[in-house]
Amino acid sequence: MTSLTNRIRAGGFIQSEANFARSRDQVIIHGGFTGAAVLLAGTVLGKITSGGKYTISPDTGSDGSQTAVAILWDDVDPTLGDVVAAVVSRDAEVRGADLAFDSSVGTDSTKRAAKATQLAAVGIIVRS
Repeated sequence: MTSLTNRIRAGGFIQSEANFARSRDQVIIHGGFTGAAVLLAGTVLGKITSGGKYTISPDTGSDGSQTAVAILWDDVDPTLGDVVAAVVSRDAEVRGADLAFDSSVGTDSTKRAAKATQLAAVGIIVRS
């Protein structure tokens, strides 16, 4: 028997957002590097200071991506190179349980709270 896994679909993590897609932007997801992996809808992203591309936001770092500033709208595959993607970048409420984090954040509630605080700074409120 085939086993099915239910997961978050495009934008499924959103509770509310501003009218007329004001909450969203189109960005470039950094890809093509060793270790690049498929990113799922709801992945918390940071912006790399040099070049302005986005990537999954780690717990610590020094390239700018350690600060969470957006959430990926839909699944993307950056394994072969950079990809254009939609993100939620402002004026939205999201379900915290539906967000995906870098492995360095994992399930640590303190680290997740820090990411929620970073997202709040750009107007994305993480609800429990």
